[in-house]
Amino acid sequence: MHGQTGTWELIMAVILGPSKTAIEKAKELLTSGKPIGFPTETVYGLAADAANESAILAVYQVKARPSFDPLIVHIADGAKDLGDLAALKLVDRAQIGANHCSQINTLMKRFWPGPLTLILPKHQTVSDLITSGLPMVGIRMPDHPVAQSILKAFGKPLAAPSANRFGRISPTSAKHVDEELGNLIELIVD
Repeated sequence: MHGQTGTWELIMAVILGPSKTAIEKAKELLTSGKPIGFPTETVYGLAADAANESAILAVYQVKARPSFDPLIVHIADGAKDLGDLAALKLVDRAQIGANHCSQINTLMKRFWPGPLTLILPKHQTVSDLITSGLPMVGIRMPDHPVAQSILKAFGKPLAAPSANRFGRISPTSAKHVDEELGNLIELIVD
């Protein structure tokens, strides 16, 4: 993780099982702008506060990800339709025609929570760091109880690509995340 002096400092990630303590520690780190590793129903993600540009930059740094490669925003399972995504200030609903609104709402009801990422016109408040300057944003509602617990405890969307260095195989276990990023992040929730 990037230190206050502008230099890289090596740390050792703690791997915690899905406990109340782990969720609270995740919330604490996310609130302070630090990325964490967490499970989704497909792979492990590297999550950071989607509204904090320093935290988003930390994700790019930890992954050694090029800035032209956008991030996906993960949300808690309370959003049921496009109106909810607009209320979260993630989507510019005015750019979506009525026919498409209906189709998108149907997809959300059918496949969320789950491994479906919707690519939609972004709200003006979504950072260009997340979208790599593109007018669209990827949004996903993970179907994993630990991911949902973290999202609900944090109370805001998370920018969360896979928890591996750019171009490497996506991790499917906390051990894999630790091997890839364990000296750059403080917490991996298993």
